[in-house]
Amino acid sequence: MSIIVGWTPTPEGTAALTHALAEARSRGAELLVVNVSGSSDPSESTFATDRELERIEALLRESGVRYSLRQLVRGRAPAEEIVSLAAETGAQLVVIGLRHRSPVGKLLLGSRSQAILLDAPCPVLAVKAEHALAA
Repeated sequence: MSIIVGWTPTPEGTAALTHALAEARSRGAELLVVNVSGSSDPSESTFATDRELERIEALLRESGVRYSLRQLVRGRAPAEEIVSLAAETGAQLVVIGLRHRSPVGKLLLGSRSQAILLDAPCPVLAVKAEHALAA
């Protein structure tokens, strides 16, 4: 039994991780934390630094939840990576963080979150940063 969380070093990523930890605890599930960059522009990258990874690794160790942490560099879109991992691992849940976007922004830029919601082979829990739980 596993839960996948798409984690980024952002408020939305933190919200997703805290909710995923709570779900993993309540279900007795293993947590797979995935960090994938969706942009080649360093100013927009969601790829975590070594320091950010160390901080998250410490948080995960302290949580007592069984986990693995993957930082993927395979050239695939983040939504594609997460949906593929959910199918490969037979995940029972995917947790993602949502950011607020204007209607025009949604129309022009598309939505990674929407792709995960539509294509994941299991339920998806989408959380907003302002609703983060205490880890």
